[in-house]
Amino acid sequence: MSTTTAQWGTEIGTEVRAGSFEEFVHATGARMLRTAVLLCGDRDQAEDLLQSTYASVFARWRLVSRAENPVAYARTMMTRLYLAERRRKRVVELPITVDAPGRGEGSDLRLSLLQALDSLAPQDRAVVVLRYWEDLSVTQTAAQLGLSESACRTRSSRALARLRALYPTLADTED
Repeated sequence: MSTTTAQWGTEIGTEVRAGSFEEFVHATGARMLRTAVLLCGDRDQAEDLLQSTYASVFARWRLVSRAENPVAYARTMMTRLYLAERRRKRVVELPITVDAPGRGEGSDLRLSLLQALDSLAPQDRAVVVLRYWEDLSVTQTAAQLGLSESACRTRSSRALARLRALYPTLADTED
């Protein structure tokens, strides 16, 4: 683990020391982008979301850098920006897709997962991404989304049931 990653810590409860905003971005960029892609379902939108998140983090850097866990603080900001964007009434952008040469193994499963996530409401999608991809506890997920723990568990359970009903092939891959 690099000094920068160790400095910022990516797990809840690890010691976090103050550092520069640039170090924070370098240490957290890949993981935050992955979370943004899972939330948005589209890499271009995810990059826009991540850029907006880092802009907000930069504007509040004194507060964020002093937080108990700056990574969780930034992830909460990103999730809330995502949900706020989904609530807004706006013109839907239609992406132009270009076939990527040479898909790797697992790309079909990855596409199925993204399609499955697209079938969920934004709040449910955020719960699933935070709980199962970011591996946060119910308490941490509920706190980041501003939900009660029981509402978080209910949303999680219903979202997983919907995914299993709509995409039974995904349930078969849980070995």
